[in-house]
Amino acid sequence: MFEELDFRRTRIGDLSLRRRTELTLGVEVFEIKLDDEFLMSSLFTAGEVALADLGLAACDPVPLDVLVGGLGLGYTARAALNHPTLRSLSVIEAIPEVIDWHRRGLVPLGRELSADRRCDLIEGDFFALARSTAPGFDAREPGKRFHAILLDIDHAPDHVLDPSHADFYEPDGLRRIAAHLHDGGVFAIWSNDLPDPEFVRTLTSVFPDSVAHIVRFHNALQQREAENTVYVARYDAQSHKEGA
Repeated sequence: MFEELDFRRTRIGDLSLRRRTELTLGVEVFEIKLDDEFLMSSLFTAGEVALADLGLAACDPVPLDVLVGGLGLGYTARAALNHPTLRSLSVIEAIPEVIDWHRRGLVPLGRELSADRRCDLIEGDFFALARSTAPGFDAREPGKRFHAILLDIDHAPDHVLDPSHADFYEPDGLRRIAAHLHDGGVFAIWSNDLPDPEFVRTLTSVFPDSVAHIVRFHNALQQREAENTVYVARYDAQSHKEGA
């Protein structure tokens, strides 16, 4: 009925991977917890999948080099790999234990992602790497730019896992992430909350072509409709230069 597959003390708190049977639905559920907070559940993945689907749908029809910030249980990464023009996928994960779970096959998508040659799981602090254009997100390819950057780490722009993340969601932080995109590239963020008008204004001040998508899905546990948000912003080099 319940098994703790792994438990680690990390720099940001106690991390646990659990597998249990949800008796009301008759399904097996994998969950990641940080201290007392749930970070991810295999029971609710619509928002994570929509992050990749909506973000990559906004890209130009070219072979795509994509970066995902936050590995979790891997549902955003797999959705990106399923995109027909995906060429390469880099996944940045700050907690090495999460990468280890995938490589050991402790999570449902772990072996699939680890075996895909297009997918590179990279240990690193997404927010620290975003602040630097050299070497950037991949030391093997200094200054590499991406056609899309998909971010799913914090609960929401105003509900961050660590205080050091907060300034990323301000104009200067968003301008720094734009420097890692090709002209016309897409930056997309998942949020557990409904669209935040203040953040929409901030995002639009850096990426004028921005939209907040509400992702609706059925919460089978509570027998109600649930909602997440995916913000999708398109980078325009000329607008970025004029707004600098």
